[in-house]
Amino acid sequence: MSFVARRVAAFSTALIMLAAFGGSAFAQKKYDTGVTDTEIKIGNIMPYSGPASAYGVIGRTEAAYFRRINAEGGINGRKINFISYDDAYSPPKAVEQARKLVESDEVLLIFGPLGTPSNTAIQKYMNAKKVPQLFVQTGATKWNDPQNFPWTVGWQPNYQSEARIYAKYILKEKPNARIAVLYQNDDYGKDYLKGLKDGLGDKAASMIIAEDAYEVAEPTIDSHVVKMKSLNADVFFDIAGPKFAAQAIKKASEISWKPLHILNSVSTSIGAVIKPAGFENAQDIVSAAYLMDALDPQWKDDPGMKAFDGFLAKDFPEGNRADSLVVTGFNVAQTLVQVLKQCGDNLTRENVMKQAANLKDFRTTNLLPGIKINTSPIDFAPIEQVQLRKFKGDKWELFGPMLSSEIGG
Repeated sequence: MSFVARRVAAFSTALIMLAAFGGSAFAQKKYDTGVTDTEIKIGNIMPYSGPASAYGVIGRTEAAYFRRINAEGGINGRKINFISYDDAYSPPKAVEQARKLVESDEVLLIFGPLGTPSNTAIQKYMNAKKVPQLFVQTGATKWNDPQNFPWTVGWQPNYQSEARIYAKYILKEKPNARIAVLYQNDDYGKDYLKGLKDGLGDKAASMIIAEDAYEVAEPTIDSHVVKMKSLNADVFFDIAGPKFAAQAIKKASEISWKPLHILNSVSTSIGAVIKPAGFENAQDIVSAAYLMDALDPQWKDDPGMKAFDGFLAKDFPEGNRADSLVVTGFNVAQTLVQVLKQCGDNLTRENVMKQAANLKDFRTTNLLPGIKINTSPIDFAPIEQVQLRKFKGDKWELFGPMLSSEIGG
């Protein structure tokens, strides 16, 4: 064979090889810290102890869901290594745990960290490090700020918008209301308070007769509730975490104060709040929802609720079906799995954020009918609709139309 013939043959062989392997050559795996061919390392921060420990069940639910995903083969063949730490709802502790996860454990991202104070404390660090702070478990408005914080994404409807919906309800039901507001003295409580004032507009100054802040370190909020009754308030806007919400419901009943009681959505778990406070004390409380309540009989035969019940039976038998925080954990974990699926073999932090900002009409199993998760590079608020509900008997009853909780909606 001549030299030219050999060159032609070699070139032909190269072309055949390129054709055979070209696909994989152009679709090379791209990994960042925390990812291998067999593992995706995910960090998490939860208040497993301290004044907000009721929320810790969200982290335990997520861990159970990821164990299930791993048992089914993982995501594109990779198992999730879920590393979850306790911050006791303490911002300094949250910073310590975030640093540990990013710098020592070397996770790909931090998923579902809970609490407005804690996430506020770590937001600048996460963005400076360019590590995704994904599907934050708090509805503070600040998580939807892609221009200034492109590595932080919320999940649930935002607090200000939810409060504006309550304001519209108050204006319709009690146009001459005397409103007493109890709120947690941090960004979480202040976000709700701002939304209420925005929703009431120029009537806020005359309608809100008390703005009473409590500290999470207080053992009880009983004195705050007694003070509100003494002011003859006929609307009680209750911006409290689960422990304090249960105390407020119970105390209002003990002192025979029966205002229109509006309870922020993060503290509406029947198992964690209503039952401890007493069903008889919680009658006619108004709140909002975006997820199905497992105790609502209308979802008994819903495929999504059957999937949730199957998860509890097989993967999380210790989970309390009456605790809506379990439903939350089950659904937010599905959202992360969807993002990781969309990433394929490009598991860089940059692509994780790209996919998190590219969710299109995605539905987790227990979102209320009609609600879909959508994000874009300029909109980091995945869920923007809620429906009002009232507590009757031993369950929440939805009423009225689906409402937009989008800013300006």
